[in-house]
Amino acid sequence: MKHRLLISVVTMALAGAAPCLADEKPKQASRAGAPAGMPNQEEMTKAWMAAATPGEAHKKLEPMVGSFTVVTKMWMDPAKPPEESTGTSESKWVLGGRFVEQRVEGTAMGQPFSGIGYTGYDNYKKKYVGSWTDTMGTMIMISTGTADASGKKFTFWSTVDDVVMKKPAKVKEIVTVVDGDHHTYEQWSPAPDGKMFKSLEVQYTRKK
Repeated sequence: MKHRLLISVVTMALAGAAPCLADEKPKQASRAGAPAGMPNQEEMTKAWMAAATPGEAHKKLEPMVGSFTVVTKMWMDPAKPPEESTGTSESKWVLGGRFVEQRVEGTAMGQPFSGIGYTGYDNYKKKYVGSWTDTMGTMIMISTGTADASGKKFTFWSTVDDVVMKKPAKVKEIVTVVDGDHHTYEQWSPAPDGKMFKSLEVQYTRKK
């Protein structure tokens, strides 16, 4: 998270400096003329507010917030039956409704498993964004995606390091909101022959 923290600090510094810069511009403009295309303070503030304010796209993530039991199927080989396991998922809004924080506890490959993810919507890029880390690796998976017209199916793509083949691998993820109490996560990964196969399926059921 260090790089994300650095970005936030720099962004806030720039935002804080914007009024000062804006105050200096009229003085410079009166002497040399305003640079073509330079936004004024009101326009800069409006742009920052539009990028920083949660909106309707964020609300589409609401069905994924809460306490859930999870049933996981993991395929290491597409020709073999999946490994099945169970666990729990706790998700909540953080940073003023900008991101959903998810924490998963369970088992994977016979070992205790923990994972932490963040999902949100980038107003500037107009894309859903996500990150995931867990106890099965030391890397961070960064995903970018879109929602369909119904707002109930989210398709993400990410590039991860294949530590076995020692090369980047493209991964497809689909999150489907079935109803207010159920949603699913599916992941497709490349097989050794390069063809995509379903490598992971997680069924979420809201706790009552």
